[in-house]
Amino acid sequence: MSAGPRFVALDLGTARTRSLATGGHAIADRPSAVAGRPAGGSDRADPVRPIRHGMVADPGACLRLVRLVLRDTRLYQDRPPERVLAGVPFSASPSDRKAVRAAVSEVAGCEVTLVDEPLAAAVGVGLNVLDSRPCLVLDVGAGIVEAVAVRDGAVVDAAALRLSATTGTGLVSYALEGVVDMTAGLARRLPDARGLVVTGGGAHQELLLHRLRAALRLPAGAAPQPQHATVRGLMRLCLSPALAAGLVPSAR
Repeated sequence: MSAGPRFVALDLGTARTRSLATGGHAIADRPSAVAGRPAGGSDRADPVRPIRHGMVADPGACLRLVRLVLRDTRLYQDRPPERVLAGVPFSASPSDRKAVRAAVSEVAGCEVTLVDEPLAAAVGVGLNVLDSRPCLVLDVGAGIVEAVAVRDGAVVDAAALRLSATTGTGLVSYALEGVVDMTAGLARRLPDARGLVVTGGGAHQELLLHRLRAALRLPAGAAPQPQHATVRGLMRLCLSPALAAGLVPSAR
């Protein structure tokens, strides 16, 4: 086991939460749900999902979720982390970001750095995010889909669509068309874009990829293991101070 600094990368998703710690050998992946509080004298409690549209909807339940996630990472090293990099949607408001930082810092007891998830995903799939020519990333989550353009270490343009429902086979038809239209609009504003990489748990939907290629007329494809792109990018930033220093922090 490594005796160096212990960092944790944390991707709090609407449906699933993924984490990775230095010294760990695998990504911890669990449903973004915790046991609810029994009500009305019943011993039974329905699961609570503290994350909605990629944002904290139930702060108390989010604390319990983060506690479980950090316990997962301690299977590899029984030491508290010195720093946590946590992903947040690019469209997260200042209050959304404050809620994530508060929950993670209270449980972890260390420095917490927030990184825009599509930017972390771009790093995780190996895109040159410091290039002056933009790359496009479509991050397809269970509760929110974000299309962003990354150039010179920053997100320079973006659009987002919050989802009310997803299925095990991907986006429902009306949401799929909305995502394609949104992404095509972004691509039209950036005619010099290098292409599109699709990340997130919904990236393998073949109909989505087919429609994107037809609408954008740009190279477009799903990243390898797209559901792990964000957490891998967060860990890469933990371990690459020079790369992290080249990123422009979000002003939101």
